[in-house]
Amino acid sequence: MNKIKTIIRKEWAEVFRNRMVIFTVAFLPLLMTAIPLGIIYSTRGTVSGTSNAINNQLPSGVTQSMCPSGLSGSDCFQVFMVSEFMMLFMLVPVAIPVTIAAYSIVGEKTTRSLEPLLATPITTAELLIGKCLAAVIPAILATYAAFGIFALGSWMIVANKVLLSALLDARWLIAIFLVGPLLALLAVVFSLMISSRVNDPRVAEQISMIIILPVLGGFFGQVAGLFVLNKQIISIVAVVMLALDVLMVYLATRVFQREQILTRWK
Repeated sequence: MNKIKTIIRKEWAEVFRNRMVIFTVAFLPLLMTAIPLGIIYSTRGTVSGTSNAINNQLPSGVTQSMCPSGLSGSDCFQVFMVSEFMMLFMLVPVAIPVTIAAYSIVGEKTTRSLEPLLATPITTAELLIGKCLAAVIPAILATYAAFGIFALGSWMIVANKVLLSALLDARWLIAIFLVGPLLALLAVVFSLMISSRVNDPRVAEQISMIIILPVLGGFFGQVAGLFVLNKQIISIVAVVMLALDVLMVYLATRVFQREQILTRWK
C-alpha cells in the first residue's frame, strides 16, 4: 500500500505542474455545471399559459418517465432540457483522467524516469493501480464537487420541491455516483494502454480522446430523439460499463509488459 501511495504522490507532483491539466480539472466541471443551472434559471419564468403547448413538443414518453404528477408543462420542459445535458456532464469523469493518464507512461519516457521506475521492486499490479488511482481520484472528486454545486444551485433557484426532486432524481444519482466512476476507470485504463504503446505524449492524449466519442454519441442521440434517458437505460449502461472495465483491466495487464516497454523504447 505504501508503494501505491508513493506512485500516487509522484504522479500528482508531476502532472499538476501542467497548466492544461489544472485548467481541465477546474474549468470543465464548472462549465458542465453552469450549463444546466443556466437552463433552469432562464426557463423558470416560462408563462404557465404555454404549458400545454410545451408539453406537446416533448418527445413521447418524457412525461411518464421524467415528470411526476403535479408538474406543469413548463416544469416538464425544464426537466427535459436539463436531462439533455446529463450526458455532457458525463464528460467530466472521462476528460479529466484521460488528460492525466495519457501522459502517465509515455511522459515518463520523455523525462527519462521510466527506466528507474520499472527497475524498482514495485510489481506491475502496484504500478498500474497507483497510476490508475492518481488519475481516477481527481476525476471522481471533480465530478462529485460539480454535482454538489449543481444540486445546491438547483435548490437555490427552484422553489417547487416536486420539480427539484424531478431534477435531482435517481437518474442523476446513478449517473454521477455509479456510471461516473466506472467511466473514469475505463478512460484511465484505456489511456494507460495507449500511453504504454506510443512514443509521443501528444499522440497518446489525442488517441485516448477517442473514449469521449461514446459519451458524445449518447448526447447527440438523445438530442435527436432516438432515446430518452431513464433509470432503466442508465442502469443498463452501468452494467455494461462494469463489464467493459473488467475486460479493459485484464487487457491492460496483458499489454503492459515492462521488459518490452524498456527494450522497445531504447
